[in-house]
Amino acid sequence: MVGHNPTSFHPVTSLPPDRKAARDLHRPTYSGGGAGRRLPSLGGTDAPWIAHKGADRGPGGGGRAGGRGGQSRWRSAGSLLLLPPPPARRGGRGRGSAGVGRPGLAGERGKSFAATWVSRAEGRGGRARASFDPSAGTIGASLSAGAAFARGVAMPPAEIISGKAVSEQVRQRLKSQVAEMKERVPGFRPGLAILQVGDRDDSNLYISMKLKAAAEIGINANHIKLPSTATEAEVLRCIHNLNDDPAVHGFIVQLPLDTNKPINTEKVTNSVAPEKDVDGLSSINAGKLSRGDLGDCFIPCTPKGCMELIRQTGVQVAGKRAVVIGRSKIVGAPMHDLLLWNHATVTTCHSKTASLAEEVSKADILVVAAGKAEMVKGDWIKPGAVVIDCGINHIPDSTRASGKRVVGDVAYSSAKEKAGYITPVPGGVGPMTVAMLMQSTVESAQRFLEKYQPGKWNIQYNQLIPRTPVPSDIEVSRSCFPKPIGQLAKEIGLLSDEVQLYGQCKAKISLSALKRLKDQPDGRYVVVTGITPTPLGEGKSTTTVGLVQALGAYLGRNAFACVRQPSQGPTFGIKGGAAGGGYSQVIPMEEFNLHLTGDIHAITAANNLVAAAIDARIFHEATQSDQALYSRLVPSVDGTRKFSNVQIQRLRRLHIEKTDPRALTDDEINKFVRLDIDPDSITWQRVMDTNDRFLRKITIGQSPTEKGFSRTAQFDITVASEIMAVLALTDGLEDMRRRLAKMVVASSKNGVPITTEDLGVSGALTVLMKDAIEPNLMQTLEGNPVFVHAGPFANIAHGNSSVLADKIALKLVGKEGFVVTEAGFGADIGMEKFFDIKCRYSGLQPHVVVLVATVRALKMHGGGPTVAAGVPLPKEYTEENLPLLEKGCSNLRKQIQNARTFGIPVVVAVNAFKSDTEAELQLVIRLAKEVGAFDAVKCTHWADAGRGAVALAEAVQRASLAPSNFKFLYNVELPIVDKIRIIAQTIYGAKDIELLPEAEQKILLYTKQGFGNLPICMAKTHLSLSHDPEQKGVPSGFILPIRDIRASVGAGFLYPLVGTMSTMPGLPTRPCFYDIDLDPATGEVTGLF
Repeated sequence: MVGHNPTSFHPVTSLPPDRKAARDLHRPTYSGGGAGRRLPSLGGTDAPWIAHKGADRGPGGGGRAGGRGGQSRWRSAGSLLLLPPPPARRGGRGRGSAGVGRPGLAGERGKSFAATWVSRAEGRGGRARASFDPSAGTIGASLSAGAAFARGVAMPPAEIISGKAVSEQVRQRLKSQVAEMKERVPGFRPGLAILQVGDRDDSNLYISMKLKAAAEIGINANHIKLPSTATEAEVLRCIHNLNDDPAVHGFIVQLPLDTNKPINTEKVTNSVAPEKDVDGLSSINAGKLSRGDLGDCFIPCTPKGCMELIRQTGVQVAGKRAVVIGRSKIVGAPMHDLLLWNHATVTTCHSKTASLAEEVSKADILVVAAGKAEMVKGDWIKPGAVVIDCGINHIPDSTRASGKRVVGDVAYSSAKEKAGYITPVPGGVGPMTVAMLMQSTVESAQRFLEKYQPGKWNIQYNQLIPRTPVPSDIEVSRSCFPKPIGQLAKEIGLLSDEVQLYGQCKAKISLSALKRLKDQPDGRYVVVTGITPTPLGEGKSTTTVGLVQALGAYLGRNAFACVRQPSQGPTFGIKGGAAGGGYSQVIPMEEFNLHLTGDIHAITAANNLVAAAIDARIFHEATQSDQALYSRLVPSVDGTRKFSNVQIQRLRRLHIEKTDPRALTDDEINKFVRLDIDPDSITWQRVMDTNDRFLRKITIGQSPTEKGFSRTAQFDITVASEIMAVLALTDGLEDMRRRLAKMVVASSKNGVPITTEDLGVSGALTVLMKDAIEPNLMQTLEGNPVFVHAGPFANIAHGNSSVLADKIALKLVGKEGFVVTEAGFGADIGMEKFFDIKCRYSGLQPHVVVLVATVRALKMHGGGPTVAAGVPLPKEYTEENLPLLEKGCSNLRKQIQNARTFGIPVVVAVNAFKSDTEAELQLVIRLAKEVGAFDAVKCTHWADAGRGAVALAEAVQRASLAPSNFKFLYNVELPIVDKIRIIAQTIYGAKDIELLPEAEQKILLYTKQGFGNLPICMAKTHLSLSHDPEQKGVPSGFILPIRDIRASVGAGFLYPLVGTMSTMPGLPTRPCFYDIDLDPATGEVTGLF
């Protein structure tokens, strides 16, 4: 406490020179105490109330008089003026009451600081005592006044900025923010990774502090520790993996690197992705900071912590003179930039600065990071300055057990007598560094959520200018240059590690995307189907693409198409490509139609591995004894026999609970090694993805090496393989492994079903299919995303794209988005199977059915003449014919009824051709509405791209909000024959069904084997509602013959065969391959259509 001197003020920041005014206004009054008076405006600021309260006996008698103090808040530049009370005078008899005066401050960012001066005078001739008493929650400590009759103004030491207390506040705030993020995005946690090279003790200590802080806040922290022998390449590889890990939102490389290998630290720190560089050490973040892009970079933790401590004082940085001592990349240089862009006038000092003391004396804000013990002396410091000491130094101290103590770069004892605020060492900046690392990690996680917010797309659509007449499909496809597929993936919210690029135009999407988005709501689910197909075509694929283009590019909705991958058989055969057409197609169409990412080839390899395993097992069992088989199936390796996992599973199915190969009895060995396959029961065929009629029936095993074990077999087209159906219906790797294992390939001679698991091949199948299970990402002409995945036959299988593609797409589009998928053939085939098989297994419920029709196709259903390839269309299809059209609308009516049977709104899309008259189009629209369609609209997306399907998109939007009551057609627990009859009568319009002997036998067999509760997948012609492809329109009164029934147990359905079904197409007289070629000059494919 200093003597009372009215001209000596203690400012937290510098005061104006006119102190006489303050002195004059500070004189006490003596009649019952003094009231606070207002200081005139000084230096352009609102003056504070100077509050004082005295006790005095007035001139006329004794007794008790109380003063009255004033208080206010001073809102200028974050400054706080602290004035002592007036000196108490000797009074007469009695006691003066204590008085309180409170100058205050509402500082920067709403922080308030208040302090109380207390003055007490006791008794006659008593002594006065004064003290500075900070209010609760403010920075600083009490300052006791001196003795009675003090004559000077009290000058308290600097207020201590406790980094420990502030860091605790920061951690609590971060803890609340993390909890809010978890509540908003279930399953989400901010992730921090710490990469350490070597095993330095100090690094281990710092890392343990960071891990502890992260755990307290709720951050998922991961410590990756590489040995000191790690090479630079190994360190960079680890950094690359962390950059690509979506669960890591921030990571740091703990420095220094403790390595005995030459490693470029600068290269290492710059390899960290800037958006995850929470240490702020990369050149990109440093550059952004130097440019003032504070909201788009990470700031090194120590400078960031220093700024937080400065803010806690309430001192406004803008306009202040700031001095930074030190120019390191970690503290000094970024501290300079940070103060500069907070509008301070900044001077950086370093070892070459000539007049360091003089520069320091000018600083309103001083940040010291020189690394030299107590270098800055107290008498250098400007009175009232904010002093932030970043130094950590050890100096000898014989009074300490360790013989040393920690000090900063500032001489603390003398500095605190002049500074307004000061950080201690330790306990100042140190705790803030870890807190700021946590804060940057949380900020990074928040940026991640903002950028990859599910359902929030930042997609750019291609602007198309359709030509008239519309060129060929491949010309249209090449008229629009597709976006890089990686760019599209980012636009729709996929992370880099979820995307495996296959060139520039296609990519595999990891199933981890579905796991990441599992808690997000699904979008709206639309299935596109059609009337009974005709050779004239209806355009379901084109409508699927056109609808998605309209929803996205024209209505601003997130929209995703999910379509099947086409077989190469039709591509080179008679049908050509299957990517849509005109200005509504998937591009590039040659990539779409040829190979894609090899999924069909993987299925071919897996399928034929099973076929080879079947015949090999029959051969080996026929030529070897039990013991010889056992010795080869369970070979001795280094004198030890061991069952493989798949063999242990077989033992369990045989109820043999043994794992030691030596423990099996002869009878158990016989059961284990003998599948005893009945060759006549084999249902598994070899496949290839080419139309080849001469493989429909073949004889295998004719080489002498097969010792006469030959049999009749066949090839199917690859997309007819059960493995394709498994791929389309599975919901993950584990489920796919289970389904592949359950596939029944034959029966034993005792009627026991033989599975791929019994053959021991199921694990290998999963390996062959591990990449094929990931959906393929492509795009439409207008830049909408498309999943192309799986392509099961729509007659002997269910004819729909994969469940996984639909599920991922539904998460990506968000709650208000749309996923549009296509069901194969007509509504009686593909749509019924979509509902009763695909939706039953996926658990998904569709919102809208889009039923596609054309005037031409409906005229054929009305009895129009047949058409032939290469022959001009009869005039019935090119001229107006309303009676023929109205008659053919009976098929449209029936298919609308079929769709409504499942309780879903139906929108009819009438694909218009230029030969269609307005009267014909309006007739179809009117009749569709009359029989219960939610809406029916004309579409021109083939010629006009998405713009031509806007009316359809609007109708689908409205229909998706309409009430629905989705239900399956039948209960799977019904007997097999009842399920078949329900489909035949309700969907096809049959009078009844007829089971041929072979079908009756299979019903008994499958029921006995436990397959009776599987859904039904009817295998019949797609060209008619009946079993006769020549019967157009709506046949009635027919009996549906069921020739045979087969089981796809792995896929999960039984498929009754209605009539004769070919599973290997043949080539026509003039196949499409006549026109397909490669231009050697450009490398472009020609002739696809």
